[in-house]
Amino acid sequence: MNALLKVEDAKVSFGGVHALDGVSISIEAGSACGIIGPNGSGKTTLLGAISRLTHLTSGRLFFGGSDYAQAPPYAPSRLGIARTFQTVRLLPTASVRKNVMVGAAAFAATRSPITNWLNIPRSLRDQARARAAADEALDRVGMLSHADAMPLDLPYGLQRRVEIARALATGPRLLLLDEPMAGMSHAERDNIAVILQELRAEGLTLLLVEHDLSMIYRICDTSYALDFGHVIASGPPLEVADRDMVREAYLGHSAAAKVVTR
Repeated sequence: MNALLKVEDAKVSFGGVHALDGVSISIEAGSACGIIGPNGSGKTTLLGAISRLTHLTSGRLFFGGSDYAQAPPYAPSRLGIARTFQTVRLLPTASVRKNVMVGAAAFAATRSPITNWLNIPRSLRDQARARAAADEALDRVGMLSHADAMPLDLPYGLQRRVEIARALATGPRLLLLDEPMAGMSHAERDNIAVILQELRAEGLTLLLVEHDLSMIYRICDTSYALDFGHVIASGPPLEVADRDMVREAYLGHSAAAKVVTR
């Protein structure tokens, strides 16, 4: 199998707190992998480390075989890594299309404003390219008909779709999703699950942090369970969730024991 992403012995410390303490995971290209664990287990910190928004205390990160652990925070996007966050982060005064164009136009942001201003034809081509990429991404998540809407006029579930579209507009090979279904109704969660299944069917690799285990079962073929910054189990999602250590992490020892004895 071909590992698109490998994390080796990742450690992240904040003062004396070890948010990650020797985490190693491997994700195959074209797969969907779930990260589960109770609050405070290190799930979001792991995504932050992979996306280079959180500094690694030690450890190594490989994407497509290249070590990028010491690369600057903008490097993962250029490599083909995109992410969404726990909370909605949309520009409230820009249309849905323009929000997604921010992701699509990331390449132009690496040039100085003067360079863009001095080459107006190239800037216009960049804008047309970003608009086309944004519309394609919106179409993939079923939001093209809302392209001219303002984000705050949309229900929460649709705002989440816009965030996914913005990440897709960067043209990623790996999409990191941090609790994309949090706070949604059952119908909204189901809609997002369908979108993620379709993206995976297209060949996009997914790394999903999610508390709703039914969605992990539905979308992912592998999973890792974290607790106190350690990997405590890995494998097929149903098998991982059924292990004693994972039940104890979620429920506590006494509650997990009751589940086992029923």
